[in-house]
Amino acid sequence: MPRLPHLALALCVAAAAHAGTDSRAAFLKLIDRPRVALAPQASPPTEINGVVEIAFSYAADADNRVPGILLKRATANATAARRPVVISLHGTGGNKESQRAFLTQMVEAGFVGVAIDGRYHGARAKAGKEAKSTEYVAAVLRAYREPGREHPFFFDTAWDVMRLVDYLETRDDVDAKRIGLIGFSKGGIETYLTAAADPRIAVAVPCIGVQSFRWAMENNSWQSRIGTVQAAFDTAARESGVEKPDGAFVRQFYDCVAPGIYAQFDGPAMLPLIAPRPLLAINGEIDPRTPMPGLRECALETRTAYRGHDAEEKFVLHLQPNTAHKVLPESLVLAREWFVRWLKP
Repeated sequence: MPRLPHLALALCVAAAAHAGTDSRAAFLKLIDRPRVALAPQASPPTEINGVVEIAFSYAADADNRVPGILLKRATANATAARRPVVISLHGTGGNKESQRAFLTQMVEAGFVGVAIDGRYHGARAKAGKEAKSTEYVAAVLRAYREPGREHPFFFDTAWDVMRLVDYLETRDDVDAKRIGLIGFSKGGIETYLTAAADPRIAVAVPCIGVQSFRWAMENNSWQSRIGTVQAAFDTAARESGVEKPDGAFVRQFYDCVAPGIYAQFDGPAMLPLIAPRPLLAINGEIDPRTPMPGLRECALETRTAYRGHDAEEKFVLHLQPNTAHKVLPESLVLAREWFVRWLKP
């Protein structure tokens, strides 16, 4: 199979074989960048039906400011108690505003609700929230062409969420010891990666994202996940002289855009690192993006980890019967109940 130019391929392989056997330490090293001041900014609050919304932003690094929204109950008491917070991450083509309805439900349950735009989504796309995933896919292609420059395919947003936690720790209306994280599809993957890397995430609920990239790649079940960045993948294959991409080319693609995603940072490696913190994984029984055999591998490794912590009741895999790649309303109820149970608003 035709390969990348020698130097680019060497960079890919070096990134894929990132030093260290500890997945958490290796992941943190991979996504780390020079720390800069958060320099937070916030707009005046608005209020609708007793819910206050604040638009804010903070610096994730020297080149990226992250826009977000924060929702909370309106109160005339300036010394109101700090509240637990639930962060909600959107999927491919989404934006922070798409999480507003769920966050409002969380506010009604007693939480502060927060959402941010992922890399190259929403207000972080030059074309604004109408851009959907066009700029995101273009960034994934750049990551293939210039490995190591950035990791917009899941990893960089995990860093942004960790910096979001840094910001939430500075707020006087948030209990930073009670932070929950939920995400959908792309956001579900970012949820378990972030929770595995950052113990400050007290409760995690990855939705329709938990999977084994390795199993899918090795069993010709990678097409649906790759389909979320299909244009980038097709162009990468064409530029590499590959007429019919197969599992071997998928490996090459992943080694550049998300090194370690099918190995050291795969679901079966990262999910157990969340133990013994409460973890509810929500998946569709027939979701082609999270094939069941790979999902079972994730669950097996995770249950073993929770059993080792004597915390088996803190891990639940909820399978939505006969459901593909979507989250059912009743599953959102389960997620809300899970946060209430463990974060106690």
